[in-house]
Amino acid sequence: MNLYPLLAVAVGGEIIDLVGQTGPVAKVVLLILLIFSLVSWAIILSKWSVLRRARVQSGRFVRAFRKAQRLQDVGAVAEQFRPSPLVGVFEGGLEEYRRQGAVANGIIRSPLAIQRAMQIANSEELTRFERNLPWLAITGAVTPFVGLFGTVWGIIDAFHGLGTAGAATLRAVAPGISEALITTAAGLVAAIPAVIAYNLIGGSIRELAARGDDFAMEVLNAVERQQAQPAYRTAEAPGGQR
Repeated sequence: MNLYPLLAVAVGGEIIDLVGQTGPVAKVVLLILLIFSLVSWAIILSKWSVLRRARVQSGRFVRAFRKAQRLQDVGAVAEQFRPSPLVGVFEGGLEEYRRQGAVANGIIRSPLAIQRAMQIANSEELTRFERNLPWLAITGAVTPFVGLFGTVWGIIDAFHGLGTAGAATLRAVAPGISEALITTAAGLVAAIPAVIAYNLIGGSIRELAARGDDFAMEVLNAVERQQAQPAYRTAEAPGGQR
């Protein structure tokens, strides 16, 4: 017979009983910690899904970009890779490329302006990924202290009751202290996943930032190659011979 489900039910029931026996201040603290934890998990799951799709679509977009012959061809299919931040970087560079009239005459007035436009687009994409991320840092920093506050208050209440009853025994004070420690445990349960997720998600965003910078250089190389093609064809044409 498998005893693990029975042990899980027993432990869960004991925790529920301890929570039910806590005072009103501890219940308020536990409610606050629950809200922090639920919001944090919603952000974690949302960010994890968004970053996973961004990584997959970025790989596909880079492959499509490298196979294309012209920038305009990439722009025509870029929308289907929209979850990737590289699409925003490419579109920022392509928009500046068009503003310089390079699509019509093949002449780029300022490659540096195209590079700056892609850097701005990359920064905007990263800002979108970092939205709501500070909440995880706040949760990791604040919830242990909120839980500790509930514990300290519960211990004060337990010792106050002990002094009132006049029974200075461990048996008399132990239940109150064990109930008070529930809030510390709850604070750690809320904080630990938030801290881990904050660091992992931050690392993924930094990786996307570096990938965006590298891709901007690759787009700039493609722009310069495309600029050189009309001049090469003119030099090779019979009318362009000296």
